[in-house]
Amino acid sequence: MKILLGIAALALAFSSALLAQDKSAAGNDEIQIKQLERAWNQAEAKHDVGAVTAIVGDHLTYIDFDGTIMNKAEYLRDVTKTAYQADHLYDEGLKVMVYGNAAVAIGVYRETGTSKGKAYTHRVRFTDTWIKENGVWRCVASQNTLIQ
Repeated sequence: MKILLGIAALALAFSSALLAQDKSAAGNDEIQIKQLERAWNQAEAKHDVGAVTAIVGDHLTYIDFDGTIMNKAEYLRDVTKTAYQADHLYDEGLKVMVYGNAAVAIGVYRETGTSKGKAYTHRVRFTDTWIKENGVWRCVASQNTLIQ
């Protein structure tokens, strides 16, 4: 009986340790994706195609707030050719849910700047889908909705 209790205690301790590791890994992934989301905002505001290229996946589907659907090449062209010149682009709230090698980020960002000589402010709600391949997180789908 003592042996069975000892084995049960070891099994419980081992499973608790594994669960703690899984939560820790998910927490680290959540932090990393939040950092990538913020880096993406800054790269897009600066029209930094190299930085954006490193963040998004090769098979990206990007749906802009005007309904335009773009693949990665089209989106990267849009990053450099846009009429919008952002002064500030920052998040107003960001939540990340990790599901193994997939994650979903939802939030709102605010962008201020000028376009064709006129000031603008956009508030945009977004949903981004991230996939982790070979230890690297990349956004593979992004959908944006302009908040009126």
